[in-house]
Amino acid sequence: MSNELRIPGGFVQGDHESDGRRLRGVRGLRERLSGSRDLAGLWVRRGLFVIGGIAVGAAAVLMAFLADAAQAGFRAVLGVSPLIALVLTPLGFGVAALLARTVFPNSQGSGIPQVIAARDIEDASLRHPLVSLRTAAGKIVVMTLGLFCGASTGREGPTVQVGAALMAAAGPLAPERQRGLLLAGGAAGVAAAFNTPLAGIVFGIEELSRSYEAKTSSLILGAIIAAGLTSLALVGNYTYFGTTADTLPLQAWAVVPLCGILGGLSGGLFSRIVIAVARGLPGLAGRFVSERPVVFAAFCGLGVALCGLATDGHAYGTGYEQAKALLHGTAETHAWFGPLKFVATTLSSISGIPGGLFAPSLAVGAGLGAEVAGLFAGVPVGAVVLVGMVAYLTGVLQAPITSFVIVAEMTENHALVIPLMVAALIADAASKLVCPDGLYHALAEPIVERLTGRRAHEPEVRGPA
Repeated sequence: MSNELRIPGGFVQGDHESDGRRLRGVRGLRERLSGSRDLAGLWVRRGLFVIGGIAVGAAAVLMAFLADAAQAGFRAVLGVSPLIALVLTPLGFGVAALLARTVFPNSQGSGIPQVIAARDIEDASLRHPLVSLRTAAGKIVVMTLGLFCGASTGREGPTVQVGAALMAAAGPLAPERQRGLLLAGGAAGVAAAFNTPLAGIVFGIEELSRSYEAKTSSLILGAIIAAGLTSLALVGNYTYFGTTADTLPLQAWAVVPLCGILGGLSGGLFSRIVIAVARGLPGLAGRFVSERPVVFAAFCGLGVALCGLATDGHAYGTGYEQAKALLHGTAETHAWFGPLKFVATTLSSISGIPGGLFAPSLAVGAGLGAEVAGLFAGVPVGAVVLVGMVAYLTGVLQAPITSFVIVAEMTENHALVIPLMVAALIADAASKLVCPDGLYHALAEPIVERLTGRRAHEPEVRGPA
């Protein structure tokens, strides 16, 4: 006789209990499968950040090699006659500007404003041209051409755009992580270019995003570690400017506010000029720049060539060797190195050719620090050079934390952290007196407006879902 009990409606109690157990089992299986898929998706996303970081590290090493080779080639050409620069540099600037406008659009300048703009744009189709692999390839090619022609530019800023482009290439596999991928790629680019992982993290927070994103922090850290290890494996461990142990006695701290004020004002002036040209100059000058951009770039190249001739070649290129020589006191630079490097970097930046600002800005700051050190007897020159670097870089970027962290980390000098912090704070305040807007974000605004029809950081108007 059956143990089942029939209930109204024709159901059997035993069958009902069995069905309930089966339903609960199915639900549990679905939950476990869903959890497994979520876990697999998490590891896929983490894998994308790590693989992307490896690619960024390799790209940074490649760009460093090409930049060094291009500058060596330019010096070899000038070895025949320094006057060759009067033809080669304007011609190279014109060709580089033409390529950046026609063949590789969105590759102009340092590339950091493009990354900031891309993070601010929701529409993937509008964002893509700013961080495409084509743009990244063009950035590398035309940046190298500019350095071969004597441009006063760097390769560290372009590494940010290239890094973001490499990470963005994995975007379709993690569409919800687009902003995180761009942020991680840019931060990893800075970390790998300078071999400064802490500076990469700070730069990503302070400049690229201007906020702390807890959801992507570990992924960004993974990308930076992968990029750093790749660079370490390819070129070995190194400090960008070499290790220094210089200290600044308390009685010599008068140089800190002086460097902070001078660096902040001059860095703010540089940014004010670059932003003004990018937004459009008034009158005849503005029409000439907008209607004859290639010719304008050639005139900028001529100005750079004249700066180079006036400084016996010291104003050309990234300025890395001159800054390192001033820091360690291993060689003399030209007496007008600082001011004319400022002019050459300004001309290179407003010309519209691809190239970064970090290394030339550090070189200008080193020249400033050396000049200030000459005003005080018995002050360690190397320490004041570091203070000048931080002050001028802060004046340009208006990113004080990034500036002092990157300089302290690239020289492994922790004894000067407090003076560097003070100089950065003073320089940031002084820079804002001349240029109220941060350079990279001000340059990103017209890019966002051009692509979306709205100002940067304004919410996009979306239709019904």
